Amino acid sequence: MKGNPFGLDPRLDRDALARGFAATGRAHVANFLAPDGAQALLKHLQERQDWRLIMNQSNDKVFELDRKVFAELSPDQKQALDTAVFAGARHGFQYRYETVRVPDSAAERETDRTLLTDFADFLSSPDTLAFLRSVTGDGTITFADAQATAYSPGHFLTGHDDAMEGKDRRAAFVLNLSAEWSADWGGLLMFDSHDGHIEEAFVPRFNALNLFRVPAPHRVSYVTPFAPYRRYSVTGWLRAIAPPP
Repeated sequence: MKGNPFGLDPRLDRDALARGFAATGRAHVANFLAPDGAQALLKHLQERQDWRLIMNQSNDKVFELDRKVFAELSPDQKQALDTAVFAGARHGFQYRYETVRVPDSAAERETDRTLLTDFADFLSSPDTLAFLRSVTGDGTITFADAQATAYSPGHFLTGHDDAMEGKDRRAAFVLNLSAEWSADWGGLLMFDSHDGHIEEAFVPRFNALNLFRVPAPHRVSYVTPFAPYRRYSVTGWLRAIAPPP
């Protein structure tokens, strides 16, 4: 794409990745982007001020707070929020993390052109789509949506499978952008086994793209209070649908 600063790392072995995906429905793509692009995208996300904390309720209602509003909550208000979120997480689908959404529409992206929207466009560029189709073995993929996410201590995403009627999701992706991360800090992308155990878990390594077939039961583990950094990533779905104009 002319003017787009991102590119695939030329050392990627798409044949080996495709064999692994065919066998397990998952692929861990180390060094997905050429290094300068990954570093620039992380810096961009760290500097943005328009992050919104999102949480859900059992009735599927979504609550959103920007960072300024959340910082101004009293200790009692934050405790009440914790109590409600943790109660919902005990037995149902619950999440808490920060997001910056990228619109699907090309016209809307042009009205707010940033490095994040450049990356979203890169994902849906012909060369990148060809790579993603070859790894997943799914030739119907035509579009990648995207959002940036930031998980701070206390953030998490409980078990779900990403299936949603009408969205034409073929696979999900997570581009990890944490420059340094320890498994001890939580924030692991974990995949369920059929017997209730965790079959596989990925630590969010910098510039690693995790791909997995939809539906697939998975979760992001609780980020511990002693994690020193936010867990940054760009996530979304590879879809068999034409992008909106």
